[in-house]
Amino acid sequence: MTGQHKGAARFLRTTGQHATIESDSFTDGGFVLSIGGAEQSHVNLAEPEDIFYEYLRRIGHVVDLAAPWGEPVRALHLGAGALTLARYIQATRPGSVQYAVELERELLDFVLQELPLPDGTVLHPLIGDAREALAVLPAELRFDVVILDIFSGPEAPEHIACTDFYREAAARLTPRGVLVVNVGDEPGLTLVRSQVAALRRAMTDVAAFAEAGMFTGRYPGNIILTGTQEPWPAPWTAALTARGPHPAKVLAGVELDALSG
Repeated sequence: MTGQHKGAARFLRTTGQHATIESDSFTDGGFVLSIGGAEQSHVNLAEPEDIFYEYLRRIGHVVDLAAPWGEPVRALHLGAGALTLARYIQATRPGSVQYAVELERELLDFVLQELPLPDGTVLHPLIGDAREALAVLPAELRFDVVILDIFSGPEAPEHIACTDFYREAAARLTPRGVLVVNVGDEPGLTLVRSQVAALRRAMTDVAAFAEAGMFTGRYPGNIILTGTQEPWPAPWTAALTARGPHPAKVLAGVELDALSG
């Protein structure tokens, strides 16, 4: 396998940064993708269902609830990274059909070359802006899960961090489909608050899932927002809280009002 070495690098023309993939000395079969010197993704080639980053594990738990366990789904990843979640879905739901949109052509090529997907994975890669790619997908295409993992801080792209975009994404969902948004934010949670409000205008219901301390607004970190087309299922709150990583907290309904801007 190409990726079984200490490290590889690739120049990304769109951003002018360098991407590297290096072996994780703490995990057999583990690799770390870094961009511009900052860690972006972790992949465990030996056990793709084992997700290292806490926020990605939380998204994986939402995917687990979106359809009966083990049943193939159709998933759209907006922001590909090292395709950690695509690998997870293939490992836990073989036969799933997935699409991944990435702005950086070199990054997606680099990841697929150095960290090949498991045999049997059905993944359709698309290069371009997330909103533009959404618009050019076949009109009849619908997804059980749409995952947006683009925001990495308060400077989020305005054409994506808005109600209109969420409505366009929601129109791509199957009746049971969920829209999952990872929001990386700073203390004060300005971006999280704006995105809760925007998602609430686009979806029937919204919940937020994170490490419990994140909701105090005192720390930087990630909060997972999930939009549903039916009222938020109360059993999901219990399931997500129990699955962790701990301490985990889910805010929905009136409990989420304080975060809605």
